[in-house]
Amino acid sequence: MLADAFSEFISASAQLEASYRDLQTRVAHLSTELADRNADLTRSLAENDRMRAALQQIIDSMPCGVLVLNTAETIVMINPECRRLLNLGSIHVTTLRDLSAASRIDFEGLSEADDRRDAELCVATETGKRWLEVGKRELICLPQKQEPATAPLRSIWILRDITAAKQAELEREAARRATTLAEISSILAHEIRNPLASLELFAGLIAEDSSANPHANLQWIGHLRAGIRTLSGTVNNVLSLNGEGTPQFAELDLIACVRGGVEFVQPIAEQSSVTLAFSAQAAALTIRGNEDGIRQIVLNLIRNAIRHTAAGGSVQVTARAAGNLAIVDVQDTGCGIPAEHLGRLFEAGFSGTGATPGLGLAVCKRLMAQHGGTIRVASRMNEGSNFQLEFPAL
Repeated sequence: MLADAFSEFISASAQLEASYRDLQTRVAHLSTELADRNADLTRSLAENDRMRAALQQIIDSMPCGVLVLNTAETIVMINPECRRLLNLGSIHVTTLRDLSAASRIDFEGLSEADDRRDAELCVATETGKRWLEVGKRELICLPQKQEPATAPLRSIWILRDITAAKQAELEREAARRATTLAEISSILAHEIRNPLASLELFAGLIAEDSSANPHANLQWIGHLRAGIRTLSGTVNNVLSLNGEGTPQFAELDLIACVRGGVEFVQPIAEQSSVTLAFSAQAAALTIRGNEDGIRQIVLNLIRNAIRHTAAGGSVQVTARAAGNLAIVDVQDTGCGIPAEHLGRLFEAGFSGTGATPGLGLAVCKRLMAQHGGTIRVASRMNEGSNFQLEFPAL
């Protein structure tokens, strides 16, 4: 019995010794693995530090201002360019309130705004005005409650000095206005010269025939009226095309308004020996519009129709209702419009013949858009043209 027990003890001891050797082997392996992982972690931390330093160097060297906030609304990063743009110097800022007070810019209001477009701000400095473009972008992060020092990043702000671009823009605008004034002067000089010469001639004829031929005076007076209204239309076209104001709108009778426009331009038709007539299929058509604007549309369309209609031809203006629309047609028996010109007919400056500055139809399109309406054209060569105006009816 004792021998059997001793034999079992020896066997168990051998097993324990083998297990101990396995354990030592595993411990040695784990120690080596732990050492390798510690070395990898040390290298990773060192690499992270190098990357962080490199990124910080990049951010500090960027030509734009960079401001980073975390979810606790604490400023965690502000680069030197941002400090320079905001004239912060060495002032310590922790929150947007601090930044707003130090820079005199409402960053708190910009933070609360939902508009994702970049904001343009004008900042007064000792050397003059400085224009800044401020853009804010939200960063993707999981909402969680943490201490301010460890809270995840929430947003990044980019500030750029756009003073030079703004000044260039203002200079371009000034140059554009100067060019526009020059163009207006050129157009007025071109368009007004001939009518003025005619008016001077007719005034001289009236003076010569004031007592000898009263009937001729009436004819010269009619020509004077036509010339004056042509000049009025030209000036109004220039003002309408280059004006920035918004006309006043009110409820008005379109039929009465168009009839008045036709009567206004009647002397021009008589001077050109073109028959001008107006008819309406309703007693009244109520729209919301501007009387001067509608008269200008009628004047431009009829002047164009007369210009392209030979003596003895006719221009017919009609007004009618069609559902919820009030429609005005200006139809002539003139030479018609080439098909290749129809697509550019309403462009400012386009003239099929080159004899006019090409403002009238562009003004018509603009005025119709202001009235919420549309203008269409149909034409056949050597048969005539029809311009159709569609106004929303009340």
